[in-house]
Amino acid sequence: MNNDDKVLVLFSGGQDSTTCLAVALSKHKNVEALGFDYGQRHQIELTQAKSICEKVKVPFTVLDMRFVTQLSPNALTHHDIQIENEKNNLPNTFVPGRNLLFLTVAASYAYSLDIRTIYTGVCQTDFSGYPDCREAFIRSAEESISLAMDSLFKIETPLMHLTKAETVKLMHQLGQLDLYGLSHTCYEGKRPPCGKCPACLLRAKGFEEARITDPLTRL
Repeated sequence: MNNDDKVLVLFSGGQDSTTCLAVALSKHKNVEALGFDYGQRHQIELTQAKSICEKVKVPFTVLDMRFVTQLSPNALTHHDIQIENEKNNLPNTFVPGRNLLFLTVAASYAYSLDIRTIYTGVCQTDFSGYPDCREAFIRSAEESISLAMDSLFKIETPLMHLTKAETVKLMHQLGQLDLYGLSHTCYEGKRPPCGKCPACLLRAKGFEEARITDPLTRL
């Protein structure tokens, strides 16, 4: 098996990363998943990520990165900050530098496994206002990581130009829609989901536009 068929999926257990995992499994024989414990308020996502990986028989590793909570105050890593979306401002769930940090750590981990392809579920079409979900950032990170490690890395972003509805349809086409029932999106960490936070609303909008029932609503 050559290196091109060994890939690492950044896996949170959310809707987008679950779709990325399904895409990777449809294209590669050797897939591993990597999650991060960064003190997120929706810690349950890691439990769900483990359940999904067990179901599809993919090795899953979680790295301890709880130091991220010390870097900046934000609603995603500080439970005492109420989740808010202010017009014309970054969402207060934005964790500065998170995706850059995660990709760098993932590349270092992948390097030790002789993996040079990393999948991530970032998307700039129906994104939540996070600047580190844009394609320009990904291409820059890809180049910087490759230079830093003197090895050619490829960052795959299969959802980059898809709406949430198109992502749902893609999962349906892959025959993996049921995995969404195990995934977790709610920022409040609730199952069934709160249905009110920005993540829940964006997910619900995608399923509504795709005219497909979210398996998660059957809980």
